[in-house]
Amino acid sequence: MSILKLQAPVKDNLWGGRRLIDEYNKKTSGDIAAESWELSCYPQSESVIENGEFAGKPLTEYIWTKGKKILGKNCEKFEDFPILIKFIDARKDLSLQVHPSDEYALKNENQYGKTEMWYIIDAEEGSFLYYGFNREITKEEFARRIEDETLTEVLNAYPVQKGDVVFIEAGTLHAIGAGILLAEIQQNSNVTYRVYDYGRRDKDGNLRELHVDKALEVTNLYPVKKVKKPEPHIGTCKYFTVDKVNLTGDKTNKVSGIVSDDSFLHILILEGEGTITVGDEKMDYKKGDSYFIPAESGEYELAGKCEAIFTYVL
Repeated sequence: MSILKLQAPVKDNLWGGRRLIDEYNKKTSGDIAAESWELSCYPQSESVIENGEFAGKPLTEYIWTKGKKILGKNCEKFEDFPILIKFIDARKDLSLQVHPSDEYALKNENQYGKTEMWYIIDAEEGSFLYYGFNREITKEEFARRIEDETLTEVLNAYPVQKGDVVFIEAGTLHAIGAGILLAEIQQNSNVTYRVYDYGRRDKDGNLRELHVDKALEVTNLYPVKKVKKPEPHIGTCKYFTVDKVNLTGDKTNKVSGIVSDDSFLHILILEGEGTITVGDEKMDYKKGDSYFIPAESGEYELAGKCEAIFTYVL
């Protein structure tokens, strides 16, 4: 098989909504779906293959059986699978948090840090993110404002709308605001240091754990520098490269290319429907679908009317 359709594990974090269930057909036994992990080799949260000889098996088993060559030459520099891709539906505000660098995380958590990017799929009017600081502050002020719950006063409240891209380097304090639906492309890590959670309690009535001491060590205490969009991509770094595809269904009704031995290709369908073809394989796709195409699969074509995100390692 050259087209592997993936089924995502779903997380029921207390801030989530129902759009992933009602609009994106994500399967869960719960009432809410905060996140669906669309491309994941993270332990106990792996994506599961839906079709072919590996149907019902985790993607990690497929990679282990076929060998790392299916990830491509550009992934040889990584010890583990490099990328984690999610849908996130924020019905309520997420906690203020920060992710460490690789160096710090490997030393203190025995896993990699996290650089990530967000593509805003939809946002209610007035929605915003917290994204770094609105001015430079000291570590002492940072600690004090966490303690007295005034941290948001010195944060950069960043309004967003559909189609926006936000790139979040490790060390950047951030939070997704209520009313935002997005796709997150990140390093394959789950290291998060939470510094403020609005005093919320989990389903068992407990306050969620904070990680203030570690956050004080890794957070960049100054405004985020603006960078130009890395044309033709919407995001790129050493861990992942992301392209946006729009097929209008009329003059622009297909896109084609080659999946070489450089990297695998992941396709995430944000809207629409159509067909995906790789070699002599052809499958229908619809909104919310997630596909993994191994390296060296050759020519592919995405046809129909859709918005999609392509992710690979450059």
